[in-house]
Amino acid sequence: MGGQTSVGEQASEQRGAALDPAHEQDEHHRHHGPTQEVSSPGKHPAIMWAWGLLRLDFTGIAFGALFFCWSLTPSLLPRGWLFQGIIGGINAAIGYAFGVAVGWAVTRWWLTSRSWWPLPRKVELAVKVAVPVLAITASMIMLAVSAEWQRELAALMEAEGTTTTGYFRTGALSIAIAALLISVWRVLRDFVRLLARQINRIVKMPREVANALGVVLLVVLSVALVQGVLLRAVSEVTNSVFSLQNDETRDGAEQPVADERSGSPNSLAPWDTLGFEGRNFVSSGLRADEMERATGRPSLEPIRAYAGLETAETQDERLDIVVAELERTGAFQRQALVVVPTTGTGWVNPTAIEAEELMFDGDVATVASQYSYLPSWISFIAEGDKAAQAGKALIDKVHDRWLQEPEATRPKFYVYGESLGTQAGEGAFVGLADIRATTDGVLWVGPPNNNRIWSQFVSRRDPGSPEVRPVYSEGLTVRFADNSSGIPPEDQPWYEPRILYVQHASDPVVWWSPDLLFERPDWLSEPPGPDRLPSMRWFPVVTFWQVAADLTNAAGVPDGHGHNYGTLVLDGWVAVAAPEGWTDRDTERVRGVMEQFAGRDGPEK
Repeated sequence: MGGQTSVGEQASEQRGAALDPAHEQDEHHRHHGPTQEVSSPGKHPAIMWAWGLLRLDFTGIAFGALFFCWSLTPSLLPRGWLFQGIIGGINAAIGYAFGVAVGWAVTRWWLTSRSWWPLPRKVELAVKVAVPVLAITASMIMLAVSAEWQRELAALMEAEGTTTTGYFRTGALSIAIAALLISVWRVLRDFVRLLARQINRIVKMPREVANALGVVLLVVLSVALVQGVLLRAVSEVTNSVFSLQNDETRDGAEQPVADERSGSPNSLAPWDTLGFEGRNFVSSGLRADEMERATGRPSLEPIRAYAGLETAETQDERLDIVVAELERTGAFQRQALVVVPTTGTGWVNPTAIEAEELMFDGDVATVASQYSYLPSWISFIAEGDKAAQAGKALIDKVHDRWLQEPEATRPKFYVYGESLGTQAGEGAFVGLADIRATTDGVLWVGPPNNNRIWSQFVSRRDPGSPEVRPVYSEGLTVRFADNSSGIPPEDQPWYEPRILYVQHASDPVVWWSPDLLFERPDWLSEPPGPDRLPSMRWFPVVTFWQVAADLTNAAGVPDGHGHNYGTLVLDGWVAVAAPEGWTDRDTERVRGVMEQFAGRDGPEK
């Protein structure tokens, strides 16, 4: 593991015995010390080679157990035994590789010069027994402690906790995954040696050079396979699968009849071209009469304009239709116009749109457009800057048309985004000055950690303000909120247009970053946010995989935690764009209506 081999393994290769585990073990013991082994089941070379994949180094076992125990410490979200088993196995394999490398280095440059090395047979036997026993004992104790941490974290989020006995399954799964990863690495290592010997048969050269060429050849073949075959196949399969899903319609979603909706009979964007998420968007939400009955206030029919990937062949043509839909529905005569760059599949958070429609009593138009068939997490990996380019195109197109309206009568121009939609929204702007010059307010919820503008605000936050809830330039224009209790600094003026980021301390989408591999972030050095356990610690490599695992369940926690923001988006809208005379009583009235109709428009995502 880790690109390192023992001195005994090198000696084995020099003698042309790369596939002879028994010989390799003798050499390894002579130069490197004891290993954790089992007796050989037979003498056939292939069987011996396969059995050799199970040989374990005692320093690798020690470090593997250490990394596994680290992985059991709490992360951002509660984890079941399955997720913990996967993350524990990955980290145990990484720890094993690190331990083998450390053991090899210490042996080569220190132990071999010591008179007492190699160890006496009795001491060697004691080490062979003690290391795995201590590793297993420490792991079992940590599993029990970890189960208690998981219950504390679940209680913090009002979720169901795990049991200690059920969590012990984690250990077995982690062992299986670690063994698989270590074996895969050894197979690749032996394949490199095989390539090196074949190269040496053709062109005589030093063994080190042949090994290096073997590594290069393996890397080239792997990259060619991944880029030329696997990625293409995966891309074709995922696009095919999700394009088929795009043709479906959610149960209960019916073609709208109101002219204020795209997909209606008079719409320029036909119902069957809007895609799964587009049809859900235009068919959902409260109608004017429903809002009037629920709030007791006069309401207009909210406008929802949308274009799907199949509405037109090119992006420019789709955006032309979007603008034409806004003109057809009278959107530029409403009180507010909200532009929503979408996530991968064209999803728009129904709770967020319902909140702004209720706040404006329906006197608002919301516009969005689909740019991909793929879910956000696949789009984020496979399509690079496509989200930002699509967001910029949508905002620029609508804004250019908005500017043609008389300044005195045109609607307020707002931008909303959630998750990958925030990245799409940020893509339309160069920086803070551009946002302020273009919009009347921005609400961004759950921004990914690599967002360009968000990162600038956070890294340049005022001294003394925490990363989890930063204060930028005394909160004069840009602010951050982690719950509805208040948006700091509450005693300072907040000038319009207002820019608000809403982010939970427990949201892995916000805090996951490749930097977690080897660098402790400020948010893990500072006091924790309101829904993170103080016992969470940073460990190199381990924390990266812990938070990466949290991403898979980011929205699977109760409202107000993780990537599930619930009605907190209402508080965000009130902070950014509340109509004149709005009060806290109005906010709670709207929240009550939202809770009354919660879930009517299908799942959040």
